[in-house]
Amino acid sequence: MLAQTLEQGRLLTDRALEQLLPAANQYPSSIHQAMRHSVFAGGKRLRPILCIETGHMIAGSLPPGIEDLGAALEMLHTYSLVHDDLPALDNDDLRRGRPTCHKVFGEAIAILTGDALQTQAYEVLAKLKCPAESRVRIIEEIARGTGTVDGMIGGQVVDLEAEHSQPDIKMLEYIHRSKTAALISASVVSGGLYAGARDQAIAKLRSFGQSIGLAFQIVDDVLDVTQTSEQLGKTAGKDIAAEKTTYPALFGVDKSLKQADTLVDTACTSLDSFGPAADTLKALARFLVERKK
Repeated sequence: MLAQTLEQGRLLTDRALEQLLPAANQYPSSIHQAMRHSVFAGGKRLRPILCIETGHMIAGSLPPGIEDLGAALEMLHTYSLVHDDLPALDNDDLRRGRPTCHKVFGEAIAILTGDALQTQAYEVLAKLKCPAESRVRIIEEIARGTGTVDGMIGGQVVDLEAEHSQPDIKMLEYIHRSKTAALISASVVSGGLYAGARDQAIAKLRSFGQSIGLAFQIVDDVLDVTQTSEQLGKTAGKDIAAEKTTYPALFGVDKSLKQADTLVDTACTSLDSFGPAADTLKALARFLVERKK
């Protein structure tokens, strides 16, 4: 059942991305080829799927057009990966099992590719097929989740500045909650907003998203030290090489995984009031900590 949900969500998102991104031969073609190279590199589409399934839970059926919201979230996620892989940041040659954008198209085009994906995402968000008030709240939610104050960019900055420093739990949690959990939480909340969720439901969705987002990054840290590059589709052991602040570095693998499990339990409890309608989202939360890549 979960495998079917993941596959259907991926296909729905990919169809939307295919329609929303400029064609590879659209002038100037170099940037559009680079955008498509990065977006269609085989990602799991977890953020769009979380968004879509949240909308499904709130509305009771799939809200028309929500796949465009999922596609915009994937564009933003991909933009962050393109920039994160650049030599000035993580300097990685492999992403999702393929050469990174700057290795194929050069650093200048890779920087502009990230910029272009972010710009394209907000154009898509501005045209979402939902009430104007919901559309504005969605844009605000996602902009905050990718911004500098408790958002993705802020987390990336602190992560960069924390390299080669002594790990600290307060700094570590800020990095993870900002760099990774903020966009995952925004994906869940925006799906709820698109489907018309009220404030009380939104608060529960936010709690769910924040918990699974932190659990996701803890597991990512663990996989970096327990899996090979071939298994991950990206360079393994990068965190150790860069002396990054991670959960395994601070607590070890076993304790880190227990913490991730506890966070998922907390996340699932946040959805109990939704009853059986939340079963798919709860299964997705479990999948996030049981994955191997």
